[in-house]
Amino acid sequence: MRALLATPCRRLHDPALCGLTRRRTASQSVAVPHAAVAARCQQSTDPAVPGPLPISVSPDSNLPSAVDVVVIGGGIIGAMTALELASEGVSVALCDKGEIGCEQSSRNWGWVRLSQRDPREIPLMIEAIRRWEGLDARLGRKTGFVQSGILFTARNARQMARYEAFSRHLAEYRIDSDVLDDQGMRNLIPEHGMKLAGGLHTPFDGRAEPQLAAPAIAEAARDAGAALYTRCAVRSIETSAGRVSGVATERGRIACSSVVLAGGAWSRLFAGNAGVELPQLKVMNSVLRTTPVSDGPEQGIWADAFALRKRADGGYTVSSASDKIHHLTPDTFRLARQFLPAVRAEWSSLRLRLGRWQEEASLPRRWAGNERTPFEHYRMLDPPPDDRSLQRALAAARSAFPALETCEVVQSWAGMIDVTPDAIPVISAADNVPGLFISTGYSGHGFGIAPAAGRLTADLVTGTTPLVDPAPFRLSRFFDGSPVTLDAGF
Repeated sequence: MRALLATPCRRLHDPALCGLTRRRTASQSVAVPHAAVAARCQQSTDPAVPGPLPISVSPDSNLPSAVDVVVIGGGIIGAMTALELASEGVSVALCDKGEIGCEQSSRNWGWVRLSQRDPREIPLMIEAIRRWEGLDARLGRKTGFVQSGILFTARNARQMARYEAFSRHLAEYRIDSDVLDDQGMRNLIPEHGMKLAGGLHTPFDGRAEPQLAAPAIAEAARDAGAALYTRCAVRSIETSAGRVSGVATERGRIACSSVVLAGGAWSRLFAGNAGVELPQLKVMNSVLRTTPVSDGPEQGIWADAFALRKRADGGYTVSSASDKIHHLTPDTFRLARQFLPAVRAEWSSLRLRLGRWQEEASLPRRWAGNERTPFEHYRMLDPPPDDRSLQRALAAARSAFPALETCEVVQSWAGMIDVTPDAIPVISAADNVPGLFISTGYSGHGFGIAPAAGRLTADLVTGTTPLVDPAPFRLSRFFDGSPVTLDAGF
């Protein structure tokens, strides 16, 4: 990692794009096999946050024979769920096929956002931000959380009307969200060069460092009594007398009475083997980070052509605000009817590709607990970034904020986002497998909402009065005739 950071970088507008750390074609595999994972997730001691690779978490060594709960997935949702359970005295084993936080939990924008949320998520997100405010003190570790505010820009009256409606809705929760005209925007960010009708500014929003947060939460979960097992894929769920009785892992069996599936993009594949239909697909988003910049915006900024966030190292995380790639796979067609409203709503920003069809079509969909699984072959999803999308995004960001003209690209990456047909998560018991709970499908909103989502997931497992009404997040909504409505999108 030090060698990477010491290597001179070229600007992203260089045709060779040699400031980027990876050069692969879309036809190349986007998953990293077992042997490469430890090297990719090695610890960085550089004070500047290291990029898309999270701070390494050393695993525990001895697999327990029995615990109360096994959490599958070491991303920020699984880690937060483990922390909440362990803090209540529940014995927990958290198992990940790769490393803690090595997929989307460390690859997202780092936004902690109430702005422009689906109304069904707002109560949970308010709780999440309140928990972020005290999270570093609770963990005894840094997550990089700063309540900096986030600003959504508007170029036309239609966008302004949407922001005004959202601001009125937030007022019901006594949360300030300011609808600004063009002059108000210039007062807030005088350095910008955009032509705008106005925008929506929510001071309650903030930012955190994805490479720090999930590892910090996982370590705190261990402090509270949880055990952490990396490169330890859970293969299958075992049942007895009609309910969960244990799991089979690649390292042996763990008896348990409950399982939490927080596998992100992999959750559908695992759930299917357990006999649970989970309508979830994957979309890809590309991100870059820059060298430090003076006089750039403190707020997170969303504009039509780019989104950005100031980083703890003084640089910026930059991405397209809208470009999303979905690789057509057999699941695309299996779930076509359920996802049709989402495809229609996202069509202008969704691009379809075929690069993963053969790879996903060849994956087994059923296996026994004593058989090697796809999770052991593909330890980490590491898709090549979309260089053209990043070129456009950085050019637009530089046009909007001239201070970015002098920055250089340090690194780029991409991540696979787990999405549901209505773009809100599943936080729910699996009704046909008593003892199995699912926390997945966060649709690009999972990082910011994690402190509250982990609490809600733990409440469902323990039978505690839930933090918020979990009904909007029930898995059965996709099968009980409820209308599937898409509000905020992916």
